[in-house]
Amino acid sequence: MKTLGAAIAALALTFLVFASPASAENWPQWRGPFFNGSTTERDLPTTFSRTENVLWTAPLPGPSGSTPIVWGDRVFVSSPDSKTQKLLAICLDARTGKALWQKETGEDRRCNQQNNMASPSPITDGKTAWFYYGTAQLFAFDLEGKALWSRDLVKDHGANPLMFGYSSSPLLYDGRLYVQAIRNKKQNRYGQGPEGNAESYLLALDPATGKDLWKQDRPTDGRDEGQEAYSSPIPYTAAGRSEILVCGGDYLTGHDPATGKELWRWTGYNTKHITHWRIIPSPVVADGLVFVAGPKHSTLFAVRPEGTGGLAEKNVAWTFERQYPDAASILAYQDRLYALDDDGKVMTCLMPKTGEKKWQLPLGGDHVFRASPVGADGKVYCMNEGGEVFVLAAGDEPKLLHRVVMGSGPVCRSTIVAAGGRLYVRTTDTLYCIGKGEAK
Repeated sequence: MKTLGAAIAALALTFLVFASPASAENWPQWRGPFFNGSTTERDLPTTFSRTENVLWTAPLPGPSGSTPIVWGDRVFVSSPDSKTQKLLAICLDARTGKALWQKETGEDRRCNQQNNMASPSPITDGKTAWFYYGTAQLFAFDLEGKALWSRDLVKDHGANPLMFGYSSSPLLYDGRLYVQAIRNKKQNRYGQGPEGNAESYLLALDPATGKDLWKQDRPTDGRDEGQEAYSSPIPYTAAGRSEILVCGGDYLTGHDPATGKELWRWTGYNTKHITHWRIIPSPVVADGLVFVAGPKHSTLFAVRPEGTGGLAEKNVAWTFERQYPDAASILAYQDRLYALDDDGKVMTCLMPKTGEKKWQLPLGGDHVFRASPVGADGKVYCMNEGGEVFVLAAGDEPKLLHRVVMGSGPVCRSTIVAAGGRLYVRTTDTLYCIGKGEAK
């Protein structure tokens, strides 16, 4: 009976693991399985280099800030081709790094010296892979590379003028694919669109067909570049109500996932409507609060989204005003927040409920950070533009565990990914698969 009981318990545990809706074995979309930059992955290497603990490497045709997406034995990568100026959707074998298929998905376009149209990250649910680009073209493929459908959202919903190029990643949540375009109202603001104005919007699509389910305009009284955002939509659930969060255009808003209706709106990070205060980081959720990093290292806000309509100053639980991100999204991991001052090269650990500062650790290095930190296996991983990776201990004491140069800059902007017992580090021209052994 003891043996039978143990077998039943093991079977039940197996069922729970595979029934989990957000398996930590995968990294299905931007900010990972829990939408906050963290995973429950364990047994990851602390030390590594270009040769140590490298399971395989894959050459990449061009640099990109998009995050590799991992599901089982597949790795999905968006990339430009620096030689042909084409945009590519690439699928790699997670066991070997071998390219399984590659598809052309449009023409690349440089927005400045670093950014290109392959900035948004792909998404997968293990059956379909969706690739989205700064051109606002969206493609769906099955796992073998068969084209299922495609959309040109500029053609259908107008241009997306942003000073440094449209970069928002879609969100797959509760059977819908959400796309935000928090853009300059002037369609021709940067000389690449038609004359006239258009509102920003949040759009829900049917993942199976690509057809619009609804479109919600998101008006703003922000001015010029302050109307723009590079952030991505994030889900939020509290008191039995689910919402889609959108940050940018001088506001944080919560939307009904089923209809897109705006449920509430909070302003506070740019009440003076400063014209160049665009938003880059995505919001992050922890302990019932929504954390918004104000532009240009202004203020970090902890917002309590209670009620409907316009939210007031009383909805701000706390603020923090010293050395936090302008570009990198905040990491919520093991009951702590990790905020990376990307220009100042300082990591700060905060308590989510109170804003109490546990520590600040200068990282140093010759390059700024644009990739976001990731939490896994009791560690925090981050990489600067020069391809230098930092591994910190997660917890209440500041401790740098490892520091190594993995690539050359200055365009290493992709966030490190942890999935299937491995780390995926994307540099300018190479994807490194780091691990202690074969994939789990």
